[in-house]
Amino acid sequence: MTATDPAGRPSGKPTADPSRNRRSLTHRVRYALRHPKRVPAHARRVARDTWLRLKHRDHIAYYRAVMAADTARSPEAAVGHNPSVEKWERVGRMQFDYLLRHGLEPRHRMLEIGCGNLRAGRLFIDHLDAGNYYGIDISPAILLEAQRTLVRQGLQSKLPYLVLVADLTFEFLPEAHFDVVHAHSVFSHSPAHVIEQCFAHVGRVLAPGGFFDFTYGRTEGKEHQVLHEDFYYRTDTLVELAAQYGLTARFMDDWEELPHRQSKIRLSRPSGTGDRPGPDVGGTP
Repeated sequence: MTATDPAGRPSGKPTADPSRNRRSLTHRVRYALRHPKRVPAHARRVARDTWLRLKHRDHIAYYRAVMAADTARSPEAAVGHNPSVEKWERVGRMQFDYLLRHGLEPRHRMLEIGCGNLRAGRLFIDHLDAGNYYGIDISPAILLEAQRTLVRQGLQSKLPYLVLVADLTFEFLPEAHFDVVHAHSVFSHSPAHVIEQCFAHVGRVLAPGGFFDFTYGRTEGKEHQVLHEDFYYRTDTLVELAAQYGLTARFMDDWEELPHRQSKIRLSRPSGTGDRPGPDVGGTP
């Protein structure tokens, strides 16, 4: 478990080493020496990503192309690098169980950013009242797989919304509507300007008493990215950015106990008089 300082920032050892710079030549050489069998696959990924960046200068368009390529190979791989179906199910269950412990009830309305092929979404949809789940993604290919997941799971009667988006402004969604906004392994693939766009607009769609949970690749050293696919941020950077848009941040220490290499932050709006009850925004259960 990672300890936190009085401000809620992580101060202990996390599930993944936060001092590592995965873009450095030293790290890449050491990794190649430890895992020589992975080098050919990494080289193919470098070549593919270089080509896609030349074709798509905008990050959303570029990552949409990455998702299309990954989904064509394996829908499960597209939302978790290269997992087995068992791991895909396990990571989805971990997300669901976590929010369940934090008070997610069937009556709550949920927005999932980067819903993918419903790794966790299938469980949220089943748990929530009909019409209370809204999933968005930038990838048409993965949303088609999400529809197939709905059919396999027999969840059509829950009437979930699955919507293609090109940004994170949420302009087409109603104000103060969602009790829970959730983004798992989205900001770990997003440059800073995409995250800031989300922070600038997510407060408008959050219901009073609601919260926004997101995971991110955490570093305590220099912020960096690898192949424009994987991004690593300091916690203070994201906390301070959220504060610029009137959002209060809390590092989720209990998430660090779980077997996941990313960390989690919860954002909320300051409470007002007459706020309706929402999920647990306060202390860890």
